[in-house]
Amino acid sequence: MTLLQESIKVLGLGLLAFLFALAITPLVSRVLHRFSLRKQMRLSEAAPVFYKFHEKKTGTPTMGGVIIWGTTIILALIFLLLSFLFDNFWSKYFNFVDRAQTYLPLATILLAGLLGLLDDVLGVFKIGPKGGGFSVTQKTFLYSVVAVVGAWWFYYKLGFDTVSIPFLGNFYVGIWYIPIFIFIIVASAFSANETDGLDGLLGGVSLFAFGALTAVAFVLGRFELASFSSVVMGALLAFLWYNIYPAKFFMGDTGSMALGITLGVTALLTNTALLLPLFGFILVIESLSVLIQVTSKKLFKKKIFLSTPIHHHFEAIGWHESQITMRFWIVSAIMSGLGLVIFFLARAF
Repeated sequence: MTLLQESIKVLGLGLLAFLFALAITPLVSRVLHRFSLRKQMRLSEAAPVFYKFHEKKTGTPTMGGVIIWGTTIILALIFLLLSFLFDNFWSKYFNFVDRAQTYLPLATILLAGLLGLLDDVLGVFKIGPKGGGFSVTQKTFLYSVVAVVGAWWFYYKLGFDTVSIPFLGNFYVGIWYIPIFIFIIVASAFSANETDGLDGLLGGVSLFAFGALTAVAFVLGRFELASFSSVVMGALLAFLWYNIYPAKFFMGDTGSMALGITLGVTALLTNTALLLPLFGFILVIESLSVLIQVTSKKLFKKKIFLSTPIHHHFEAIGWHESQITMRFWIVSAIMSGLGLVIFFLARAF
């Protein structure tokens, strides 16, 4: 296909995903309300700053992230089925399922979404440690399992064994690619989970990150991967329509886990892992704030921030929730743009 046709496909799928997700959202919302799948907030003594600003949100439906990964999987299956049933150009045109480009991101967004959904269900019904849901240790194990499977596929099936360093080129790392892959996926998953703390925050940050990766994939000629990322963006936009302050429902772990892991996988597929800290800059800052806080408390018995992740610190000093979200979106847009500038400049050298 021509570049114009590929461009129309990528943009068209994004628009279709937005409309589809927007159409199914009322149904998803009714199901969440019907079965009382509502968020349970942490106790005030465990997180006093968080509870002070978010107590009023107790009872808000959660698991809205199914809209994002559900839309992506449903559209992928629909167009894959049409391409099998009808042997013509138009039936195959919108099919973005491809072994080399989208098998893994589709598998990971589904698997991570389902694992996150299970975590949310356990949390709603208060099954598990500390009020319900998976513990940090259990989450780490699950993230690692997904990462190990992905690393095996990348290294042994797709033959990935190099890391791209902007302006310097590709460097062979061999078997070390596997632990590098695992670290990136686990870090992305945890960072996304920590960022999902304010209405619309993770959704908007992820939108800019996936937007940058869509552009990267398209420039690299990986049009099916660009189409996949565009579908995720379209579904994210529809989700944000209802999730911006005041949120009608929350994303839940089913959304944050799916977005975080898939973001890492997409960056690795485009060999832009070293640009991921720019594309997902806010995710990095959120994780760093937690690491700094925990380290300071253990070593010096002193808190650096009033509360972490850092968006709660800004709440504590008087920033309104919507201000934090919008300002973090602005920072995300700037840093994603910077990442794209570096990507394009590096290709010119």
